[in-house]
Amino acid sequence: MKKKIITSAFSNLYTDQRIEKVCRTLHENGYQIELIGNDWNGAEDMERPYPFSRIHLNSGSLKTAYFEFNWKLYHQLKKKADHHTILHANDVDSLLPNYLVAKKLNIPLVFDSHEIFSEMPAIQGKMSQKIWRYLEKQVIPQLTFMITASGSYAKWFQKKYGVDPVVIQNAPRRMDFTMEIPENNPKIFLYQGSINPFRGIDKAILAMHHLEGVIFKIAGDGPRKKEYEDLVTKEKLEHKVRFLGKLKPDDLRKITVTADVGMSIEENGGESYFYSLPNKVLDCIQSRVPLVLANLPEMQNIRKQFDVGEIIEDHQPQSIASAVRKILDKGRESYQNELEKASKVFCWENEEIKLLNVFEKASE
Repeated sequence: MKKKIITSAFSNLYTDQRIEKVCRTLHENGYQIELIGNDWNGAEDMERPYPFSRIHLNSGSLKTAYFEFNWKLYHQLKKKADHHTILHANDVDSLLPNYLVAKKLNIPLVFDSHEIFSEMPAIQGKMSQKIWRYLEKQVIPQLTFMITASGSYAKWFQKKYGVDPVVIQNAPRRMDFTMEIPENNPKIFLYQGSINPFRGIDKAILAMHHLEGVIFKIAGDGPRKKEYEDLVTKEKLEHKVRFLGKLKPDDLRKITVTADVGMSIEENGGESYFYSLPNKVLDCIQSRVPLVLANLPEMQNIRKQFDVGEIIEDHQPQSIASAVRKILDKGRESYQNELEKASKVFCWENEEIKLLNVFEKASE
């Protein structure tokens, strides 16, 4: 009988595709999975083939929500974990209770760092950054099993804390591409993901002044949505920019495959963004959609291996528009061979082999 795995995350679980893929793979390979999240961003209905729960949070602010979640998670893990359990913590905001319970019971802990949490733009220069950095410094060097989402992240953690994380990219499952490429008029330029700062969305909106016969679709939600909607109105671009709102992963995939150009033009908003390999890059590759990419390490690395789009020189709206126009002039069809090759490399089927290997070692 394989061990029980308790996976936890400061997340409402609904849109977290990495956690869903990881838990599904482990469940399908005979592990007993239990998933714990919270209801901080609502508790939308979802179905999973394994048990899950969401800790109810009463906090009025994110800062106190972190403390409340960690306190309640510690007590849940203490109750649920035994000597046949592997704990699986996602990101630093769920690490401490997992670490304490793993130490107390002398059981394995697998830590999955989706990003460099202490270097995220939202907490830079704040007291909370000092707290997360202190926690990383105290706990991460003690870990035996760690995974992370990009090669650049792994190097960062290695240099900073002397650990050697296994790289498990957040790639989607391999998709056989059989559909005919649509003849869109106007052409579709797509952003998908959270509407956060440093994603280049505002610059892409302004780039629409320099593009004709193109509509910019923004799929997602987030703290900057209202600000960017106001920007669209101010710039009189309502006829060229459309906000699609938050979509279920399956509905988002149906939108992605229709796009002519995708984008991942993250700005250097700190080391977490600088070294990231955004999900949207790998999602577009599986949907065989060419991309406008930022001039950042992980995206340069993909572009060196496969011609999947164009790298922007800078974040000026004209530069973004120029890269979009270049892809549209070449046509989506001309990128298909390279996208097909890339889709065989950047897929979950390759990543889950490494994931299972980590949990097998943790089970020994």
